[in-house]
Amino acid sequence: MEAPSHPAAEPTPPPFVSPAKPLGSLGSLDNLGSLDHPEPLPPGLYLVGTPIGNLEDITLRALRVLRTATCILAEDTRHTRPLLDRYAIHTPLLSLHKWNERARESEILARIQSGQSLALVTDAGMPGISDPGARTAAAVRDAGLPVTVIPGPSAVTSAIALCGCSSTPAFRFEGFLDHKTATRRRRLRELADEPCPIVFYESTHRILKLLDEVEEELGPGRRLFIARELTKKFEETLLAPPPALLAHYKTHSLKGEFTVILLPA
Repeated sequence: MEAPSHPAAEPTPPPFVSPAKPLGSLGSLDNLGSLDHPEPLPPGLYLVGTPIGNLEDITLRALRVLRTATCILAEDTRHTRPLLDRYAIHTPLLSLHKWNERARESEILARIQSGQSLALVTDAGMPGISDPGARTAAAVRDAGLPVTVIPGPSAVTSAIALCGCSSTPAFRFEGFLDHKTATRRRRLRELADEPCPIVFYESTHRILKLLDEVEEELGPGRRLFIARELTKKFEETLLAPPPALLAHYKTHSLKGEFTVILLPA
């Protein structure tokens, strides 16, 4: 049987093309250079996913971008420094957090327009997901300048995978609920009949309050999946209704960040 013919492969597009066209890839493994001597990055904004706990959960591409960028925009430079030190990355850092993201816009645009490549990272996970970055990405794109993403770990998708809820392929992400009690309770009631799992982020200071509110607003039998300290040494996952979870935390640590999944009724 004659083997099917294939059209000639098109050449790899350049890393950044006209904003009117889709952004290309960063090239093949053959022309990226080694991790020790990577090629310079074209000008633009690079949204870089970073580990959510375990520093080994960083991609080779992310390391290369962080190493070769002109500057790294970091939510907290003190938090990002240990990651860079771990991998001997000496790229200059510039703070970019929710309190100064708007004020930094003109500087960021000017840097890219002058030929700089800027990597944007948050304390953990993907920029723009309940973290700074979305405003900056929109501003750069609106200015007709290139934006691309270097995917990385995410507490949302990690928790969904661990939960194993197979009743539906869909899920909803709510981020952090409002800190005001009345607003939080109202939102829980609004979400009560959602047919898919709902993912929240919660802090160590408010997790018990959230469990009380779920029990009071949605009933003591509503199941929750809780992932604490994901990817870290003391990672913990629990699947139970609020009364059992509250009993558990009377004798167990509340330290760390929580990813909470409200399962369908």
